[in-house]
Amino acid sequence: MKTFSLLHPRDQIVSIMERIYGHEMTTTSGGNISVRDENGDVWITPARVDKGSLRRQDIVRIGPNGEQEGLHPPSSESPFHLSVYEVRPDLHAVIHAHPGALVSFSICGQVPDTHLFPEAWHVCGTVAFAPYALPGSIKLGARIADQCGSKARPNCVVLENHGVVVGGDTLAKAFERFETLEFTAQIILNARLLGPVNYLSEAQIELSKKPRNLLPEGSSKEPSSREKELRKEISDFIHRAYEHRLVTSTWGSFSARVDEESFVVTPSHVDRRELGLEDLVLVRNGKYTPDQKPSRAAGLHRAIYRAHPEIEAIVNALPLNGSAFCVSESPLDTRTIPESYLFLKDVVKIPFNQQFGDGEEVAAVVGPKNPVALLENNGVLVAGHTVLDAFDRLEVLEATAAAIIRSRALGSISGMGPEVIQELLGAFPGL
Repeated sequence: MKTFSLLHPRDQIVSIMERIYGHEMTTTSGGNISVRDENGDVWITPARVDKGSLRRQDIVRIGPNGEQEGLHPPSSESPFHLSVYEVRPDLHAVIHAHPGALVSFSICGQVPDTHLFPEAWHVCGTVAFAPYALPGSIKLGARIADQCGSKARPNCVVLENHGVVVGGDTLAKAFERFETLEFTAQIILNARLLGPVNYLSEAQIELSKKPRNLLPEGSSKEPSSREKELRKEISDFIHRAYEHRLVTSTWGSFSARVDEESFVVTPSHVDRRELGLEDLVLVRNGKYTPDQKPSRAAGLHRAIYRAHPEIEAIVNALPLNGSAFCVSESPLDTRTIPESYLFLKDVVKIPFNQQFGDGEEVAAVVGPKNPVALLENNGVLVAGHTVLDAFDRLEVLEATAAAIIRSRALGSISGMGPEVIQELLGAFPGL
Protein backbone atom coordinates (compact mmCIF):
# COMPACT_ATOMS: atom_id res chain seq x y z
CA MET A 1 0.00 0.00 0.00
CA LYS A 2 2.68 2.48 -1.02
CA THR A 3 0.24 5.19 -2.08
CA PHE A 4 -2.41 4.30 0.47
CA SER A 5 -0.89 6.55 3.12
CA LEU A 6 -1.32 9.52 0.78
CA LEU A 7 -5.10 9.08 0.71
CA HIS A 8 -7.36 11.16 2.93
CA PRO A 9 -8.80 9.16 5.87
CA ARG A 10 -12.21 9.25 4.17
CA ASP A 11 -10.80 7.49 1.10
CA GLN A 12 -8.75 5.04 3.15
CA ILE A 13 -11.85 3.95 5.05
CA VAL A 14 -13.93 3.53 1.88
CA SER A 15 -11.16 1.50 0.22
CA ILE A 16 -10.71 -0.87 3.16
CA MET A 17 -14.45 -1.33 3.68
CA GLU A 18 -14.74 -2.30 0.00
CA ARG A 19 -12.19 -5.06 0.58
CA ILE A 20 -13.80 -6.28 3.80
CA TYR A 21 -17.31 -6.32 2.35
CA GLY A 22 -16.12 -7.70 -1.00
CA HIS A 23 -14.61 -10.73 0.71
CA GLU A 24 -17.75 -11.25 2.81
CA MET A 25 -15.99 -10.41 6.06
CA THR A 26 -18.86 -8.18 7.16
CA THR A 27 -22.48 -7.52 6.28
CA THR A 28 -24.36 -4.56 4.84
CA SER A 29 -25.17 -3.24 8.30
CA GLY A 30 -22.27 -4.65 10.31
CA GLY A 31 -18.79 -3.39 11.01
CA ASN A 32 -17.17 -0.01 11.39
CA ILE A 33 -13.78 1.57 10.70
CA SER A 34 -12.09 4.65 12.09
CA VAL A 35 -8.86 6.58 11.51
CA ARG A 36 -7.38 9.14 13.89
CA ASP A 37 -5.38 11.81 12.07
CA GLU A 38 -2.50 14.03 13.17
CA ASN A 39 -4.93 16.71 14.40
CA GLY A 40 -6.74 14.34 16.74
CA ASP A 41 -9.80 14.17 14.47
CA VAL A 42 -11.39 10.72 14.26
CA TRP A 43 -12.90 9.82 10.88
CA ILE A 44 -15.42 7.00 11.18
CA THR A 45 -18.02 5.09 9.19
CA PRO A 46 -21.61 6.30 9.64
CA ALA A 47 -24.54 4.58 11.30
CA ARG A 48 -27.19 2.82 9.19
CA VAL A 49 -25.48 3.26 5.81
CA ASP A 50 -24.98 0.32 3.41
CA LYS A 51 -21.38 -0.88 3.74
CA GLY A 52 -21.52 -2.22 0.20
CA SER A 53 -22.00 1.22 -1.33
CA LEU A 54 -20.13 3.47 1.09
CA ARG A 55 -18.98 6.85 -0.31
CA ARG A 56 -16.28 9.20 0.91
CA GLN A 57 -18.90 11.87 1.75
CA ASP A 58 -20.60 9.40 4.09
CA ILE A 59 -17.61 9.33 6.46
CA VAL A 60 -18.14 11.30 9.68
CA ARG A 61 -15.58 13.44 11.50
CA ILE A 62 -15.48 13.51 15.30
CA GLY A 63 -13.32 16.35 16.57
CA PRO A 64 -11.04 16.24 19.63
CA ASN A 65 -13.74 17.97 21.69
CA GLY A 66 -16.48 15.62 20.55
CA GLU A 67 -17.99 17.83 17.85
CA GLN A 68 -19.39 15.91 14.87
CA GLU A 69 -19.45 16.79 11.19
CA GLY A 70 -21.07 14.75 8.42
CA LEU A 71 -24.17 13.78 6.49
CA HIS A 72 -25.03 11.03 8.97
CA PRO A 73 -24.57 10.25 12.65
CA PRO A 74 -21.36 8.34 13.42
CA SER A 75 -21.37 4.59 13.99
CA SER A 76 -23.14 3.55 17.17
CA GLU A 77 -19.88 1.81 18.10
CA SER A 78 -17.91 5.08 18.07
CA PRO A 79 -17.62 5.08 21.91
CA PHE A 80 -15.32 2.07 21.91
CA HIS A 81 -13.22 3.48 19.05
CA LEU A 82 -12.64 6.61 21.14
CA SER A 83 -11.92 4.48 24.23
CA VAL A 84 -9.26 2.49 22.36
CA TYR A 85 -7.56 5.67 21.14
CA GLU A 86 -7.54 7.05 24.67
CA VAL A 87 -5.64 4.09 26.16
CA ARG A 88 -3.45 3.43 23.10
CA PRO A 89 -1.88 6.63 21.72
CA ASP A 90 0.19 4.46 19.35
CA LEU A 91 -2.91 3.31 17.47
CA HIS A 92 -4.31 5.47 14.68
CA ALA A 93 -6.82 3.08 13.11
CA VAL A 94 -9.43 0.63 14.39
CA ILE A 95 -11.46 -1.98 12.51
CA HIS A 96 -14.49 -3.76 13.93
CA ALA A 97 -16.37 -6.34 11.90
CA HIS A 98 -18.07 -9.73 12.02
CA PRO A 99 -16.03 -12.08 9.79
CA GLY A 100 -17.45 -15.59 9.85
CA ALA A 101 -14.63 -17.60 11.39
CA LEU A 102 -13.81 -15.05 14.08
CA VAL A 103 -17.50 -14.80 14.96
CA SER A 104 -17.44 -18.59 15.45
CA PHE A 105 -14.63 -18.14 17.96
CA SER A 106 -16.46 -15.24 19.63
CA ILE A 107 -19.68 -17.18 20.21
CA CYS A 108 -17.68 -20.07 21.71
CA GLY A 109 -15.74 -17.79 24.05
CA GLN A 110 -12.39 -18.60 22.40
CA VAL A 111 -9.60 -16.85 20.47
CA PRO A 112 -7.47 -18.22 17.61
CA ASP A 113 -3.91 -19.17 18.54
CA THR A 114 -1.65 -17.23 16.18
CA HIS A 115 1.20 -19.68 16.71
CA LEU A 116 -0.41 -21.53 13.80
CA PHE A 117 1.87 -19.84 11.22
CA PRO A 118 4.92 -17.58 11.54
CA GLU A 119 3.10 -14.87 9.57
CA ALA A 120 0.06 -15.03 11.85
CA TRP A 121 2.23 -14.53 14.93
CA HIS A 122 4.40 -11.79 13.42
CA VAL A 123 1.41 -9.82 12.09
CA CYS A 124 -1.18 -10.35 14.83
CA GLY A 125 0.66 -11.34 18.00
CA THR A 126 -1.35 -12.36 21.05
CA VAL A 127 -5.14 -12.14 20.71
CA ALA A 128 -7.17 -10.93 23.72
CA PHE A 129 -10.80 -11.60 24.67
CA ALA A 130 -13.36 -9.06 25.94
CA PRO A 131 -16.47 -10.28 27.83
CA TYR A 132 -19.86 -9.37 26.42
CA ALA A 133 -21.39 -5.92 26.87
CA LEU A 134 -24.23 -4.16 25.06
CA PRO A 135 -23.13 -2.99 21.57
CA GLY A 136 -22.53 0.75 21.50
CA SER A 137 -22.40 1.01 25.28
CA ILE A 138 -19.82 2.75 27.43
CA LYS A 139 -19.37 -0.58 29.22
CA LEU A 140 -18.32 -2.29 26.00
CA GLY A 141 -15.83 0.49 25.31
CA ALA A 142 -14.38 0.09 28.78
CA ARG A 143 -13.98 -3.67 28.40
CA ILE A 144 -12.24 -3.37 25.04
CA ALA A 145 -10.02 -0.56 26.35
CA ASP A 146 -9.12 -2.69 29.38
CA GLN A 147 -7.78 -5.37 27.06
CA CYS A 148 -6.01 -3.03 24.64
CA GLY A 149 -4.43 -1.08 27.48
CA SER A 150 -3.32 -4.13 29.46
CA LYS A 151 0.33 -5.00 30.01
CA ALA A 152 0.41 -7.27 26.93
CA ARG A 153 -0.98 -4.40 24.80
CA PRO A 154 -2.69 -6.68 22.26
CA ASN A 155 -3.73 -5.23 18.92
CA CYS A 156 -6.46 -7.83 18.32
CA VAL A 157 -9.43 -8.41 20.63
CA VAL A 158 -12.20 -10.95 20.09
CA LEU A 159 -15.51 -9.69 21.50
CA GLU A 160 -17.73 -12.27 23.15
CA ASN A 161 -20.78 -12.94 20.93
CA HIS A 162 -19.88 -9.94 18.80
CA GLY A 163 -16.91 -10.24 16.43
CA VAL A 164 -13.46 -8.68 16.58
CA VAL A 165 -11.67 -5.35 17.06
CA VAL A 166 -8.24 -4.79 15.51
CA GLY A 167 -6.00 -1.74 15.75
CA GLY A 168 -2.89 -0.48 13.99
CA ASP A 169 -0.61 2.53 13.74
CA THR A 170 -2.07 2.90 10.23
CA LEU A 171 -5.26 1.62 8.65
CA ALA A 172 -3.17 -0.50 6.28
CA LYS A 173 -1.55 -2.26 9.26
CA ALA A 174 -4.91 -2.70 11.02
CA PHE A 175 -6.32 -4.33 7.88
CA GLU A 176 -3.33 -6.67 7.56
CA ARG A 177 -3.98 -7.86 11.11
CA PHE A 178 -7.71 -8.17 10.56
CA GLU A 179 -7.34 -10.18 7.36
CA THR A 180 -4.54 -12.40 8.69
CA LEU A 181 -6.45 -13.16 11.88
CA GLU A 182 -9.59 -14.17 9.94
CA PHE A 183 -7.47 -16.41 7.65
CA THR A 184 -5.90 -18.00 10.71
CA ALA A 185 -9.29 -18.59 12.31
CA GLN A 186 -10.71 -20.14 9.14
CA ILE A 187 -7.76 -22.49 8.72
CA ILE A 188 -8.01 -23.59 12.37
CA LEU A 189 -11.71 -24.39 11.92
CA ASN A 190 -10.99 -26.37 8.74
CA ALA A 191 -8.10 -28.21 10.37
CA ARG A 192 -10.23 -29.08 13.42
CA LEU A 193 -12.52 -31.03 11.08
CA LEU A 194 -9.49 -33.17 10.17
CA GLY A 195 -8.25 -33.76 13.71
CA PRO A 196 -5.96 -32.12 16.29
CA VAL A 197 -4.22 -28.92 15.21
CA ASN A 198 -0.43 -28.56 15.47
CA TYR A 199 0.97 -25.21 16.63
CA LEU A 200 4.50 -23.78 16.53
CA SER A 201 6.78 -23.62 19.52
CA GLU A 202 8.58 -20.42 20.51
CA ALA A 203 11.81 -21.93 19.16
CA GLN A 204 10.17 -22.52 15.77
CA ILE A 205 8.84 -18.97 15.71
CA GLU A 206 12.40 -17.74 16.28
CA LEU A 207 13.68 -20.02 13.53
CA SER A 208 11.26 -18.41 11.07
CA LYS A 209 13.01 -15.07 11.59
CA LYS A 210 16.23 -16.30 9.97
CA PRO A 211 17.49 -13.82 7.33
CA ARG A 212 17.14 -14.74 3.67
CA ASN A 213 20.19 -16.36 2.06
CA LEU A 214 20.46 -13.78 -0.73
CA LEU A 215 22.78 -10.80 -1.14
CA PRO A 216 22.10 -7.33 -2.58
CA GLU A 217 23.92 -6.30 -5.72
CA GLY A 218 24.92 -2.82 -6.76
CA SER A 219 22.80 -2.10 -9.81
CA SER A 220 19.98 -3.35 -11.99
CA LYS A 221 19.91 -3.95 -15.74
CA GLU A 222 17.35 -3.13 -18.40
CA PRO A 223 14.81 -5.98 -18.27
CA SER A 224 14.61 -8.34 -21.22
CA SER A 225 11.40 -8.97 -23.13
CA ARG A 226 11.00 -12.30 -21.34
CA GLU A 227 11.40 -10.67 -17.94
CA LYS A 228 8.78 -8.06 -18.84
CA GLU A 229 6.39 -10.78 -19.96
CA LEU A 230 6.90 -12.74 -16.74
CA ARG A 231 6.37 -9.63 -14.61
CA LYS A 232 2.95 -9.20 -16.24
CA GLU A 233 2.02 -12.86 -15.74
CA ILE A 234 3.07 -12.89 -12.09
CA SER A 235 1.28 -9.63 -11.40
CA ASP A 236 -1.95 -10.89 -12.99
CA PHE A 237 -1.89 -14.22 -11.16
CA ILE A 238 -1.01 -12.81 -7.75
CA HIS A 239 -4.00 -10.47 -8.09
CA ARG A 240 -6.21 -13.41 -9.03
CA ALA A 241 -4.84 -15.45 -6.13
CA TYR A 242 -5.70 -12.62 -3.76
CA GLU A 243 -9.26 -12.32 -5.06
CA HIS A 244 -9.71 -16.10 -4.73
CA ARG A 245 -8.36 -16.01 -1.17
CA LEU A 246 -5.34 -18.17 -1.92
CA VAL A 247 -2.97 -15.55 -0.47
CA THR A 248 -3.36 -12.63 1.92
CA SER A 249 -2.29 -9.02 1.47
CA THR A 250 1.02 -9.86 3.23
CA TRP A 251 1.54 -13.58 2.64
CA GLY A 252 2.09 -15.38 -0.67
CA SER A 253 4.97 -15.57 -3.16
CA PHE A 254 5.09 -16.12 -6.92
CA SER A 255 8.24 -16.48 -9.01
CA ALA A 256 9.16 -17.40 -12.58
CA ARG A 257 12.46 -18.33 -14.19
CA VAL A 258 13.91 -15.78 -16.63
CA ASP A 259 17.01 -17.79 -17.59
CA GLU A 260 19.46 -20.27 -16.04
CA GLU A 261 20.75 -17.76 -13.49
CA SER A 262 17.83 -15.46 -12.77
CA PHE A 263 14.17 -15.36 -11.82
CA VAL A 264 11.54 -12.74 -10.99
CA VAL A 265 9.84 -12.95 -7.60
CA THR A 266 7.25 -11.06 -5.59
CA PRO A 267 8.60 -8.64 -2.95
CA SER A 268 8.12 -8.68 0.80
CA HIS A 269 6.02 -6.05 2.58
CA VAL A 270 3.97 -5.07 -0.49
CA ASP A 271 0.20 -5.53 -0.52
CA ARG A 272 -0.54 -8.42 -2.90
CA ARG A 273 -3.75 -6.80 -4.12
CA GLU A 274 -1.96 -3.56 -5.06
CA LEU A 275 1.29 -5.12 -6.35
CA GLY A 276 2.57 -3.58 -9.60
CA LEU A 277 5.06 -4.63 -12.26
CA GLU A 278 7.75 -2.38 -10.78
CA ASP A 279 7.42 -4.03 -7.35
CA LEU A 280 8.63 -7.43 -8.58
CA VAL A 281 12.26 -8.25 -7.85
CA LEU A 282 14.83 -9.78 -10.22
CA VAL A 283 17.18 -12.23 -8.51
CA ARG A 284 20.33 -12.97 -10.51
CA ASN A 285 23.05 -15.33 -9.25
CA GLY A 286 21.61 -15.10 -5.76
CA LYS A 287 21.69 -11.28 -5.71
CA TYR A 288 19.04 -8.58 -5.99
CA THR A 289 18.93 -4.80 -6.28
CA PRO A 290 19.49 -3.23 -2.84
CA ASP A 291 16.49 -0.89 -3.01
CA GLN A 292 14.09 -3.85 -3.17
CA LYS A 293 13.29 -6.69 -0.77
CA PRO A 294 12.46 -10.03 -2.38
CA SER A 295 10.10 -12.48 -0.73
CA ARG A 296 11.61 -14.41 2.17
CA ALA A 297 10.87 -17.51 0.08
CA ALA A 298 13.23 -16.37 -2.71
CA GLY A 299 16.17 -18.44 -1.43
CA LEU A 300 13.99 -21.55 -1.37
CA HIS A 301 12.76 -20.86 -4.89
CA ARG A 302 16.34 -20.41 -6.10
CA ALA A 303 17.34 -23.80 -4.70
CA ILE A 304 14.45 -25.49 -6.55
CA TYR A 305 15.28 -23.74 -9.83
CA ARG A 306 18.93 -24.77 -9.55
CA ALA A 307 18.03 -28.40 -8.85
CA HIS A 308 15.31 -28.73 -11.49
CA PRO A 309 15.80 -27.06 -14.92
CA GLU A 310 12.31 -28.23 -15.91
CA ILE A 311 10.67 -26.05 -13.25
CA GLU A 312 9.79 -22.60 -14.61
CA ALA A 313 7.46 -21.20 -11.91
CA ILE A 314 6.89 -21.60 -8.16
CA VAL A 315 4.11 -20.45 -5.85
CA ASN A 316 3.92 -20.23 -2.07
CA ALA A 317 0.34 -19.75 -0.93
CA LEU A 318 -2.00 -19.93 2.04
CA PRO A 319 -5.23 -21.44 0.69
CA LEU A 320 -7.91 -21.76 3.34
CA ASN A 321 -8.54 -25.48 2.83
CA GLY A 322 -5.17 -26.72 1.62
CA SER A 323 -3.39 -25.03 4.52
CA ALA A 324 -5.59 -26.92 6.99
CA PHE A 325 -3.67 -30.06 6.02
CA CYS A 326 -0.31 -28.42 6.71
CA VAL A 327 -1.27 -27.92 10.39
CA SER A 328 -2.89 -31.34 10.74
CA GLU A 329 -1.65 -34.92 10.82
CA SER A 330 -4.29 -35.84 8.26
CA PRO A 331 -2.80 -36.58 4.80
CA LEU A 332 -4.10 -34.77 1.72
CA ASP A 333 -5.16 -37.77 -0.38
CA THR A 334 -5.09 -36.82 -4.07
CA ARG A 335 -6.29 -40.26 -5.12
CA THR A 336 -9.82 -38.97 -5.05
CA ILE A 337 -10.63 -37.75 -8.56
CA PRO A 338 -8.55 -38.12 -11.76
CA GLU A 339 -7.70 -34.41 -12.08
CA SER A 340 -6.40 -34.27 -8.52
CA TYR A 341 -3.91 -37.07 -8.96
CA LEU A 342 -2.80 -36.13 -12.48
CA PHE A 343 -2.11 -32.49 -11.54
CA LEU A 344 -0.84 -32.94 -7.99
CA LYS A 345 0.57 -36.47 -7.76
CA ASP A 346 1.18 -37.60 -4.16
CA VAL A 347 1.48 -34.51 -1.98
CA VAL A 348 4.43 -34.56 0.42
CA LYS A 349 4.80 -32.60 3.66
CA ILE A 350 8.01 -30.68 4.39
CA PRO A 351 8.92 -30.52 8.11
CA PHE A 352 8.97 -26.98 9.48
CA ASN A 353 12.66 -26.97 10.41
CA GLN A 354 13.69 -27.94 6.85
CA GLN A 355 12.07 -24.84 5.38
CA PHE A 356 14.62 -22.35 6.69
CA GLY A 357 17.94 -23.77 5.55
CA ASP A 358 19.60 -23.35 2.17
CA GLY A 359 16.58 -24.89 0.43
CA GLU A 360 18.42 -27.96 -0.81
CA GLU A 361 16.44 -30.36 1.40
CA VAL A 362 13.18 -29.02 -0.02
CA ALA A 363 14.54 -29.07 -3.58
CA ALA A 364 15.42 -32.75 -3.15
CA VAL A 365 11.73 -33.50 -2.54
CA VAL A 366 9.85 -31.00 -4.72
CA GLY A 367 10.34 -31.31 -8.47
CA PRO A 368 8.64 -32.39 -11.71
CA LYS A 369 7.57 -35.74 -10.23
CA ASN A 370 6.32 -34.20 -6.98
CA PRO A 371 5.30 -30.64 -7.88
CA VAL A 372 3.17 -29.96 -4.79
CA ALA A 373 4.12 -29.94 -1.11
CA LEU A 374 2.53 -28.99 2.17
CA LEU A 375 4.85 -26.81 4.21
CA GLU A 376 4.32 -27.77 7.82
CA ASN A 377 2.69 -24.76 9.56
CA ASN A 378 3.62 -22.55 6.61
CA GLY A 379 1.13 -23.00 3.77
CA VAL A 380 1.70 -24.82 0.49
CA LEU A 381 4.36 -24.88 -2.23
CA VAL A 382 3.52 -25.54 -5.89
CA ALA A 383 5.88 -25.83 -8.86
CA GLY A 384 5.01 -25.77 -12.55
CA HIS A 385 6.27 -25.58 -16.11
CA THR A 386 4.71 -22.11 -16.49
CA VAL A 387 3.11 -19.55 -14.19
CA LEU A 388 -0.30 -20.70 -15.43
CA ASP A 389 0.60 -24.34 -14.78
CA ALA A 390 1.67 -23.58 -11.20
CA PHE A 391 -1.46 -21.52 -10.53
CA ASP A 392 -3.69 -24.21 -12.03
CA ARG A 393 -2.18 -26.78 -9.71
CA LEU A 394 -2.70 -24.45 -6.76
CA GLU A 395 -6.40 -24.14 -7.60
CA VAL A 396 -6.75 -27.92 -8.04
CA LEU A 397 -5.01 -28.42 -4.69
CA GLU A 398 -7.44 -26.07 -2.95
CA ALA A 399 -10.50 -27.61 -4.61
CA THR A 400 -9.32 -31.10 -3.67
CA ALA A 401 -8.65 -30.10 -0.06
CA ALA A 402 -12.08 -28.45 0.19
CA ALA A 403 -13.80 -31.59 -1.14
CA ILE A 404 -11.99 -33.81 1.36
CA ILE A 405 -12.85 -31.55 4.30
CA ARG A 406 -16.51 -31.35 3.29
CA SER A 407 -16.64 -35.12 2.82
CA ARG A 408 -16.11 -35.55 6.56
CA ALA A 409 -19.84 -34.85 6.96
CA LEU A 410 -20.67 -37.81 4.69
CA GLY A 411 -18.31 -40.59 5.73
CA SER A 412 -15.12 -42.25 4.52
CA ILE A 413 -13.60 -41.45 1.12
CA SER A 414 -13.80 -43.95 -1.71
CA GLY A 415 -10.34 -43.49 -3.18
CA MET A 416 -8.91 -44.65 -6.48
CA GLY A 417 -6.90 -47.87 -6.27
CA PRO A 418 -3.50 -48.72 -7.82
CA GLU A 419 -5.05 -50.11 -11.02
CA VAL A 420 -6.99 -46.90 -11.60
CA ILE A 421 -3.85 -44.81 -10.99
CA GLN A 422 -1.83 -46.86 -13.49
CA GLU A 423 -4.60 -46.52 -16.06
CA LEU A 424 -4.59 -42.75 -15.58
CA LEU A 425 -0.82 -42.47 -15.93
CA GLY A 426 -0.94 -44.56 -19.09
CA ALA A 427 -3.70 -42.47 -20.63
CA PHE A 428 -2.14 -39.11 -19.72
CA PRO A 429 1.66 -39.64 -19.82
CA GLY A 430 2.44 -35.94 -20.26
CA LEU A 431 0.90 -34.84 -16.98
